[in-house]
Amino acid sequence: MTEAASRVISSTYTLPPDKLEKAIHLSHWRIALHFGGVAWTVLILWLLLRSGIGGRVSDWAASVTRKAWLQGFLVAPVWLVMFSLIDLPAEAISHAVSLHYGLSVQRWPGWFGDWVLASLLFITFGTLALSCLYALMRYSRRRWWLWFWLITIPVEVLGTFALPIFIDPLFDHFSPLEKSDPALMAQLECVVARGGIDIPPSRMFLMDASAKSTGVNAYVTGFGMSKRIVVWDTALKLASTDEILFIYGHEQGHYVLRHILKGLIFSVLLIFVFYWIAYRLLLSLVKRYGDAWWIRSVDDWASVGLVLLVMALLSFVAEPMGNAFSRMIEHQADVYGQEVIHGLVADPQQVATQDFQRLGEMWLDDPSPNRFVEWWLYSHPSTSERMRFAAQYDPWVDGKEPRYFRK
Repeated sequence: MTEAASRVISSTYTLPPDKLEKAIHLSHWRIALHFGGVAWTVLILWLLLRSGIGGRVSDWAASVTRKAWLQGFLVAPVWLVMFSLIDLPAEAISHAVSLHYGLSVQRWPGWFGDWVLASLLFITFGTLALSCLYALMRYSRRRWWLWFWLITIPVEVLGTFALPIFIDPLFDHFSPLEKSDPALMAQLECVVARGGIDIPPSRMFLMDASAKSTGVNAYVTGFGMSKRIVVWDTALKLASTDEILFIYGHEQGHYVLRHILKGLIFSVLLIFVFYWIAYRLLLSLVKRYGDAWWIRSVDDWASVGLVLLVMALLSFVAEPMGNAFSRMIEHQADVYGQEVIHGLVADPQQVATQDFQRLGEMWLDDPSPNRFVEWWLYSHPSTSERMRFAAQYDPWVDGKEPRYFRK
């Protein structure tokens, strides 16, 4: 067999028949749970609006206190609790599916504890956000969406900074990668040196993912001084050293190419557009259906359910835009990862294709996903596409130059 023929074969992501059947069934579950979950949330919120429960909750809060800002601390938690409970069935089914297909090992008590904790955080921060939003609605009836957007910018930055320090440790255990595996750390430092950058060991962490998951993953998180690279401990147990170097190189690519900052900028711009759309939608819906839904005006606390409904719909519509951006930067990180290990491993193309094959088998990725579903839901290029590109990408031949390591 020629080398060219060998590369054609190795560029194709395939699964054995038993895993292929599981991957296809799992893909169907994921699609149904996502689109069905959104439809379920929208339906229940719409039924709650039609029932006039928003007006009754608002009247109850008004009977407790006449101060509008205090009423928010009564109304908002009620709606956010209902929102969390509406979402619970889909999340529980999703976890059951993960258990069934061997992607999760987390027992139900631990999963439910995580759900309760996440819900409490959602209710706490959501109440603060809604209180701020309605205060701005009363302050500026025509520009509240713009003022809220201006407040969202620093909140987004602060949230990205605080996530790895205060939030992530509530759900998972992290330890310095240097202490967990000094030998691996020495090899990773070669990747850092190859990139010509300075990522101190204090910014590299190992996450105890094996307590909950059987998959392999790594990611970049944080902002500014909290920016860090996190590797799941499952990667150390299941992937070869060369594959770990590629996985790490991919994450280093996110770090070097400033994808978190670019993601923040993209998110802020997208939010600007959707806040304006939300403003116009809310005005139109209250004008047309306000009387039927017991909502007197947009800034009436009775409209919280409508705000959540519009938020759910617009978040759903924004998914393909956010995922298209994510796929773009993930592809850039793939390219960087393959380039940065050049000279450190014998065959970067082979390492990358083997890694994608292994990851696809672990996560039971569908080799032939529906193109529409891929466009709407996939935050990464499909495993087949990533593997195909990796096998063909060889910029060191025929006088070409690497994209990120040009002479």
